Order: sequence, then C-alpha cells, then structure tokens
Amino acid sequence: MKFENVLDLMIAKKCSDAFIRVNSDIRARIFTEVKSISEQVLTSKDVNEMVNHIMSVKDKEKLRIDRACEFALYYQEFWRFRVSIFYQRDTPALVIRKIDLRIPTFDELSLPVKVLEDFCKKRRGMVILTGITGSGKSTTIASMIQYINNNFGRHILTIEEPIEFTFKDNLSVINQRELGRDVESYQDALRQFALHSPDVIYIGCIRDAETCKAALTAAETGVFVFSTMHTVNATSTVERILNFFPPHEQNAIIDQLAYLLKGVLSQRLIPRSNKTGIIPAYESMITSPTISRLIREKKFWEISKYIDAGDIYGMKTFHKCLLDLVVAEQITPEDALEYADKKEEFIMELRNRGLNNKKES
Repeated sequence: MKFENVLDLMIAKKCSDAFIRVNSDIRARIFTEVKSISEQVLTSKDVNEMVNHIMSVKDKEKLRIDRACEFALYYQEFWRFRVSIFYQRDTPALVIRKIDLRIPTFDELSLPVKVLEDFCKKRRGMVILTGITGSGKSTTIASMIQYINNNFGRHILTIEEPIEFTFKDNLSVINQRELGRDVESYQDALRQFALHSPDVIYIGCIRDAETCKAALTAAETGVFVFSTMHTVNATSTVERILNFFPPHEQNAIIDQLAYLLKGVLSQRLIPRSNKTGIIPAYESMITSPTISRLIREKKFWEISKYIDAGDIYGMKTFHKCLLDLVVAEQITPEDALEYADKKEEFIMELRNRGLNNKKES
C-alpha cells in the first residue's frame, strides 16, 4: 500500500489519526475509538518504502540520530497531515494526524463563543488551552488565530512543532516559525521575539520552566501570549506551572501568574449521542479578581468552586458542562460519567435530576 492510499483512507473514513507498524494492519482513530481500516498486513518493506517516500534528507538524518522525527505535509486542497515517525521493536512506526485546513468558527466547534472572543481581544497577558492529546486544542488555537486575523490588525507570531494549520493574512500579518527548521527551540524564538514586534505570540506547547518563564516575560512586556498544556483542568494547569519551578522561584512566578494569566480553557472530546461525531465538553476559567487572589495565595483547591459560581464572567466547570450536554441529549449519561472529574458527585447529580445512568452501579 502506498502512503497516499493511507491518506485517502483517512479522509474517506473520517479518521483523526492513523497508526502504522510493521507486521500489522493499519489502525485509525475514528472519533474516539481505534479501529482497523485496512486488512492488508504491512511488511517491513512496505513501511520502509513509506518512510523513505515522505522524508527529506534532513528528516532522514534526524531519524537516524534521534530515532524519532516529526514533520507536516500537504495533501490535496484541504488537508494537511502531521507525521510522527519513531522506532519500536527496532522497526519504524508512524502516527499520522489529519488536519482539516478549513478552519471552523467557535460556534461550529460548539465552544463558548463569547469567552474565546474576549480572549482574542486582549492586548496583553496569557491564555492557556489544555487537554490530553487529541482533545481539539490545535483546532481551537487555529480558530483563535483566524478570529484575530479576521477582526484585528495585529502581527501574529507562531512557534510550532511542527506547523499544523497555515493561514493567509487578512487584517493581521501572520508569521509561522517551525522548530528545527526556522528556529531551534522555543527558548531561542522567545529570546528573539522583541526584534520581530509581535502583538500576539502562539507557543505550541509549554512543557518546561524555561519556556514558561519566557512566555510570562513576553506577556509582561505587553504581548498577548497563548499556548497549550497537557493538563486536565484549570486547577491542575496552575499547579503544573508552579511545579515547573524550584521552591525559591515559586513566589515570583505566582505573582506573575496571578497578574498575567487571563484564563484557561480545558477541553475533552466526547462521542455525540444525537448524531455521528464528537462534541467538546469544556471548562472555562476567566481570571477574575477572586481567582487572581486564590492563585496569589496558592489556594488552588478553591479555584473550582469559584469557577462554578462564575457564570457572570462566562466561567463553567466540566461538571456543569457535562450536565448541560446530557440534559440537551447531546451525550449519554454513561459517557458523561466517563469524563467527569468527581464521579460520585456526578452520579448524585444525575440521580437528583432523574437522568438515567446505566453505569451508576
């Protein structure tokens, strides 16, 4: 099977990811489940031919040295694919992520429109989108960039690993830098940003203290920074940021965070019950004066309570969002329970509302 045949299968079967290994059939994620999409068992020759067909000389050298490589490529008019190649059991394996270049709006994504629009209007500070891999963070980020591009005259600078969505300038100017190709690291890009006069900086992912500190410093200089983290909710995001740093640095970081963090949006994709597809459940935290005080006082365990009471600011907990989706019959009570943080409390809420839950026992 040729590599292009795999991409055609992914498009036809609406797969988000495909998984290719030696001596295995091709598996793919369709909405939330991984399934076989081809009965053909790929040989070592098949997989190596795919790898050699799509990799540049530079990529091949990186794979040889690091035993892993990641890049993106275009296919047909509306598709871009992020390809991760690595070794397992001393043979190459591929994970392919499909990216639809038609960027959806906040409303089409079933996300809180006003919250995201308000984030995009900010001229300084930092917003973080969180969730596990495959929770829709990249698509939401692309929608935010496009919203800014369509509504404001800004210079948007992105630093990505690799570039996923690509953009055409509208009211804004957008420059996209890819790690390993245009710049060596997030830290190098953030050290250089002042020379590039950005209004908005998108950092692909915050994974360590150095990147986090550089992002906060950029926000402090009057730039709007947004990024992603692999955390599950707003509270864990604040705690993770603090834990990047040694104890003697934490007080200074907390002061910066309390002042500069404007909000956190966390996402989880759940199978729809009313039609084929998936829908996001989300938690939205907007840094109100109370939230800012809780961060400064390190009372992270109280943040969820104030998100729950923060409707006036547009805040919503996962608990409330999941219940709303069940009531609207967009997801089942059983699926909602699978994604709930506090399962016992969620079971009680379902019972109090008379909503059927087959997994309650």
